[in-house]
Amino acid sequence: MRGLSAIERDAAERCAAEPMLDQVLAWAAINSGSRNLPGLARMGSQLADAFSALPGALVLEAPAPVEAVDAGGDVRAVEHGRNLHLRVRPDAPRQILLTGHMDTVFGPEHVFQSVAWREDGVLGGPGVADMKGGLAVMLAALKALDASPLADRIGYEVVINSDEEVGSPGSAGLIAAAARGKAAAFTYEPAALPDGTLAGARPGSGNFSLVVRGRSAHAGRNPEDGRNAIVAAADLALRLAAARADGLSVNPARIEGGSPNNVVPDFALLRVNLRPRSPEDQARAQAALDAAVAAVAAEHDVSIAVHGGFGRPPKPLDPAAERLFALVRACGADLGQQIGWRASGGVCDGNNIAACGVPVVDTMGVRGGAIHSAEEYCIVESLIERAQLSTLALLRLASGEDL
Repeated sequence: MRGLSAIERDAAERCAAEPMLDQVLAWAAINSGSRNLPGLARMGSQLADAFSALPGALVLEAPAPVEAVDAGGDVRAVEHGRNLHLRVRPDAPRQILLTGHMDTVFGPEHVFQSVAWREDGVLGGPGVADMKGGLAVMLAALKALDASPLADRIGYEVVINSDEEVGSPGSAGLIAAAARGKAAAFTYEPAALPDGTLAGARPGSGNFSLVVRGRSAHAGRNPEDGRNAIVAAADLALRLAAARADGLSVNPARIEGGSPNNVVPDFALLRVNLRPRSPEDQARAQAALDAAVAAVAAEHDVSIAVHGGFGRPPKPLDPAAERLFALVRACGADLGQQIGWRASGGVCDGNNIAACGVPVVDTMGVRGGAIHSAEEYCIVESLIERAQLSTLALLRLASGEDL
């Protein structure tokens, strides 16, 4: 830490004294799967208590209304949990956004429910990396910032949502509003690699539910009078898969519906994910989807209703983002941490923040791995490392470092 000022060194020492491991152990013991509303309520309450140590106005905001297509092809309301929202020093000359999520991919019925040490310094458990460890890092960094003489120079908003793992449908508007006017943003997803490498460019992601309705008929007596929705959905899946190209991945993920063997099925539901690397790729993906839907509907004499959209816009690295990454890398160097970045195939709320024109580094959380699996782990020493990295970056933004 030889390159640090006295203010920066003091803030880094404050981070090291924060009870981050205890917080991760407590928070990861709470099942907060994206659809577990009681668990999310409990997690939100604990986070509100913890983040109330920061100055400013903290509220748990209700989600926006969300609809989804069920297995029968009907559009129904889907409930989500509340989202933590904190504003601190909104009149300060430089404004920053920090985001994270309290939900995990592990519902209450999942076998992965408990925290355990995998080996010395490696903690396993649901959400320890993605991202309850990241939330502890964020809180420690903000507490160190607020204890600094530079605190008055920088204000911030914190959004910790309850539905990131399902695409943030109920919190996207809150995040977009919080991003308005911000100079930069940090999101506390875990590092892209266990060595601490950050995620750079990300593709976009679109999730679509395609409801195919045909006409039923007897499979033996008059099949020619039927319009087979399963066959049409299969044709649609194949056409969309054929649209894969450099810059666009397509995953037809599930076909639901059908009928008894002696009935021509009049209903099918195709769910598909498309991931474009750039806005131009997204436009081509939308055009390919529209063309496939029109062609299949005409050729099979069925109706197809399209639900969904591109909830995560592509996140290429623009010059402003590159400058923010360079600032984080320089902070890492002064802390003795080697910071690099690479493109990632995953998506997160950082996509949405970047689409608002705000540069964002969205993997400021812990080092770990095997996320979204029962092998998820957190490298415990990275709690202090990453908290110090965030603190130093925030202090240098507060001091007016250019972006």
